[in-house]
Amino acid sequence: MNKAAARPRVVVTGGAGFLGSHLCERLLHEGHEVVCVDNFCTGSSENVEHLLDAGPAFQLLDTDVSEYLRVAGRVDTVLHFASPASPVSYLQMPIATLKVGSIGTLNALELARLKGASFVLASTSEAYGDPLVHPQPETYFGNVNPVGPRAVYDESKRFAEALTVTYRTTHGVLTSIARIFNTHGPRMNPHDGRAVPTFVRQALAGEPITVAGDGSQTRSIQFVDDLVEGIWRLMLSRHPGPINIGNPQEISMLDLAVMIRDLTGSSSPIVMVERPEDDPSVRRPEVTLARRVLGWAPRVDLAEGLRATIDHFRQLEEDRLKV
Repeated sequence: MNKAAARPRVVVTGGAGFLGSHLCERLLHEGHEVVCVDNFCTGSSENVEHLLDAGPAFQLLDTDVSEYLRVAGRVDTVLHFASPASPVSYLQMPIATLKVGSIGTLNALELARLKGASFVLASTSEAYGDPLVHPQPETYFGNVNPVGPRAVYDESKRFAEALTVTYRTTHGVLTSIARIFNTHGPRMNPHDGRAVPTFVRQALAGEPITVAGDGSQTRSIQFVDDLVEGIWRLMLSRHPGPINIGNPQEISMLDLAVMIRDLTGSSSPIVMVERPEDDPSVRRPEVTLARRVLGWAPRVDLAEGLRATIDHFRQLEEDRLKV
């Protein structure tokens, strides 16, 4: 067997998305072959076009995993990251979001089962809903409104977790579950509706920075490089999870808006707008399990990561103006 054939081969669903594209990049860097699967409903081929230079080591498939998922040849690991992830996206595509969390997860797990591959599910801190326990440990069952507007995302991920565990206990698939907390970095969509891209876009444009409610609600925000490192370690560990992957540094939305305004040098006013229904009041991961099992902890300082995200958005605007 030649060296190229011996390299691990990984399927990344949602691989052209924000998180998925960074994962594809890391896997190629580690010497893996990557099959990137995306239907581009929220992802973009531009996120991975630079990876096409990897030649046969990188394959891009235009496929909706909610319809089918077939990959020829050997597969060693399936990373299931396909799903709209921002409120703007999943509220515009509620049925598609529910389908990719249910049928899409089923198809991804079936691929792993048929290929004898391991499986990593990208779940979410939204599985905890508007938590009554703070910070949130993996043992907390959550406080989710199953009929609220956010349920299309929250409950699809909770179902995906249940299905993943069932494939482990019923079929013996080596599954892992990552509960991902708020993540930011290059390749985010400036218009995806999440706090960091919204605040950065508004600050750079000199527009009012819109903070929901009174701004006291908190989030814990990590840089994408830290997230990718956590997923990489989880993939290698094959720990079943769920494991929280997030930065326990908690910040209010008002403080985050002020911080981003300062980092951009903007003079944008900060204005309060109506708070969305079921918007969580607090969010902070308990990461003891990730530290103990994966030897993982976030390393990128919030301000340092925000500067990188801001630089990316500035470059996007410069590129847009050149066209």
